[in-house]
Amino acid sequence: MNVTEALTIVPPGFPLRGWVVPPGSKSITNRALLLAALAGGTSRLTGALKSDDTRYMAQAVRAMGVVVDEPDATTFVVSGTGRLQPPTEPLFLGNAGTATRFLTAAAALVDGKVVVDGDEHMRKRPIAPLVEALRALGVAVNAPTGCPPVTIEGQGGFPAGRVEIDGGLSSQYVSALLMAAACGRGPVEIALTGKDIGARGYIDLTLAAMKAFGAAVSQPDPATWRVEPTGYKATDFLIEPDASAATYLWAAEVLTGGAIDLGVAPAAFTQPDAVAHQIIASFPNLPAVIDGSQMQDAIPTLAVLAAFNRTPVRFVGIANLRVKECDRVSALAQGLSRIRPGLGREEGDDLLVASDPALAGQTLPAQIDSHADHRIAMSFALAGLKLHGITILDPACVGKTYPGYWQALASLGVKLEGGRP
Repeated sequence: MNVTEALTIVPPGFPLRGWVVPPGSKSITNRALLLAALAGGTSRLTGALKSDDTRYMAQAVRAMGVVVDEPDATTFVVSGTGRLQPPTEPLFLGNAGTATRFLTAAAALVDGKVVVDGDEHMRKRPIAPLVEALRALGVAVNAPTGCPPVTIEGQGGFPAGRVEIDGGLSSQYVSALLMAAACGRGPVEIALTGKDIGARGYIDLTLAAMKAFGAAVSQPDPATWRVEPTGYKATDFLIEPDASAATYLWAAEVLTGGAIDLGVAPAAFTQPDAVAHQIIASFPNLPAVIDGSQMQDAIPTLAVLAAFNRTPVRFVGIANLRVKECDRVSALAQGLSRIRPGLGREEGDDLLVASDPALAGQTLPAQIDSHADHRIAMSFALAGLKLHGITILDPACVGKTYPGYWQALASLGVKLEGGRP
């Protein structure tokens, strides 16, 4: 399908039924790519996501001397020596948050200078807590704006010791330290400075991947991890489908009264966003208050679904959404209010959705600014399943994590009309 500058979704008027295989998990793919790159030997990663974010990660480790082959659409074969080489130029990572944060810590293992950079969106996303933690360990690192670009003067190894980090803004900072720490010169203890952490379930994903590649991690208390200096061993690793991508299909199913087979049961996912399935299944009787702190990437899906709920929904615990690919709290409020004024409203860092099931079937022309954010584009497409006139601007931004999203909707019978806005 030729994705143009805008796509208008035509409400199907029938239940969506069919079989759709979600892409591999972005979160797990980028973790596995880095761990395989740090391992000595050849690892085969199957079920992997091939998208903008994972392409940036693969290109970055290639630039540091790792061989990454792609024998098919869902496989990476990664061959490394257990050491990363200094890249000849800055690592450009687009707006890939996982790749940027993970590689900032891993760059300490390089014997030489590494510059980690991204596009104009990434250059607005904070990285100061990770930079400060690396400095506390003795790593020479500099990020003048508190956002990328970051310059790391690696010394060929990760320092041993104890470090404290504020993980409240993003769990990716903690994951970055954990993964690099297994290549330390001695044991590394990583402790949270507060009880709050953005989506703790993603730490569990990190630990599971690390252990699959031979790391040894213990947890003396709920806020501290001790990582032994084991390094990593090459392994074959199966990546599960992306739970965040699955939320759009689960929502499409309940919005249209359909049945979409994803080939994997909701309970089989290990990713935090899979918790959203229980909430989606309660539609049109969603809870009055939804805490998004541990399923942040599912909130755009739930917010658009909430527009058609029987009663209003308040989303709390979502302040971290303001520092994602865009300010998602603001983008959701703006997009919902383009559909109908007041449908979405910011109250502090909360999002209030003034639900109205009578919206369904109406013609409410609205051009939705995706803000170059894949999750804003994909979630507002769901509104187009029930409303006439929903147009998504910059639809190609879904390539960040789900390049086949529009094809998936079309395969279920959804008509998409392309053109200039």
